[in-house]
Amino acid sequence: MILLIKNGHVVNPASGTDEEFDLLIKDGIVAKMEKDLDEKADRTIDAAGCLVMPGFIDMHVHLRDPGQEHKETIETGCNAAARGGYTTILAMPNTRPVVDNADIVSYVHNKAMTVGIVNVLQVGAVTKGQEGKELSDIKNMVRAGIPAISEDGRSVMDSGIYREAMRLAAECDIPVLAHCEDINLVCGGVMNEDACAKELGLKGISNAVEDIIVARDILLSRETGVRLHLCHCSTKASVKMVRLAKEEGLMVTAEVCPHHFTLTSDDIHKIEPYIDPEKKVAIEADADTNFKMNPPLRTKEDVEALKEGLRDGTMEVISTDHAPHTFSEKNVSMKKAPFGIVGLETAASLTYTELVLGGYLTPMQMAEKMSYNPAKIIGIEKGDISEGKPADIVIFNPEKTYTIDKNKFAGKGKNTPFHGRTVTGEVVFTIVDGCVVYET
Repeated sequence: MILLIKNGHVVNPASGTDEEFDLLIKDGIVAKMEKDLDEKADRTIDAAGCLVMPGFIDMHVHLRDPGQEHKETIETGCNAAARGGYTTILAMPNTRPVVDNADIVSYVHNKAMTVGIVNVLQVGAVTKGQEGKELSDIKNMVRAGIPAISEDGRSVMDSGIYREAMRLAAECDIPVLAHCEDINLVCGGVMNEDACAKELGLKGISNAVEDIIVARDILLSRETGVRLHLCHCSTKASVKMVRLAKEEGLMVTAEVCPHHFTLTSDDIHKIEPYIDPEKKVAIEADADTNFKMNPPLRTKEDVEALKEGLRDGTMEVISTDHAPHTFSEKNVSMKKAPFGIVGLETAASLTYTELVLGGYLTPMQMAEKMSYNPAKIIGIEKGDISEGKPADIVIFNPEKTYTIDKNKFAGKGKNTPFHGRTVTGEVVFTIVDGCVVYET
């Protein structure tokens, strides 16, 4: 198929391109990028008034397949990704069974190719069963195509085992994606440890839960020489430590999720106990569990530090930590509900609204953090729409204002704290290998 994109404002960090160009796409490749192209095409898209950027890459997605397909499947997760402008996603390994061997890696990759919507790269677990006791079959998983290892959902608390995993990852030239949480300090916490938690009568999670493991992992990365990527950072101290690690020349990168730079614990809605109309039973409600995620929403001071870290380049990536759960799982008290929210279908609009319109990022920096930098970190030939590169493209309308409606989500999960929120900026086309996989 020959595709012609006309009149769009191309924003491509790899080349520094930031002006209006037409793109001609042939056989899944960007064949030409010129002004006023007049070429025959099977389809022409008028992108006037829109940003044409390399397709977004999400380094942090929970597809729930295998084992929890009632929450999400590879197909529904890919549909959600396409709707959000993502052309490549990294799937976390905390499935059932855990992705700790090459066979399960191949299962996910083969199923994703059969679905054929967006590119899916399965991340491998650090330890068998994510039990923190014995290393997974990392080398064979690398041969099967994993781009990284991660114990996401928990930290490897045994520093000796984790150090050995880092050494092996360095040998295999893949990064470690680190979930930083000292489980011994959580103590049943469900939200940030602050005045809001006290008001709601809920146990809090202190910043130290994250900060201690961030410090440990950075020190271990220095010792082992591994490329370390810190997932879903939420505290001001995390930003400071990443900044210091970069000043020292360590190979440390970090991501921030839209909920952590948009919301604070002050936004958590209190809910009174009520009778569930379907189950006709009393629900021990205390707060809106769509605001329950791990790490939790922090304070305004933390949010401002995260934004400044994104602005000055300390925090190089924006990821979603897309974590779908069913309505019944979330329709309980904060104490009982699982951690996690969905994010694939709202991240681009929230990023543009909060950070670009908020003056923290330019559209070029948004493309860097959502596409170009993730591609560099995991070492894939993506995040660049120069001539001769794969035609993984998102067309984004920066003028479109709309209200987020969870009932219109393509993914199974509707657990979002952003339902009803008005945002500016909308994905209008997602193109993977030259094929349109989503359009409004």
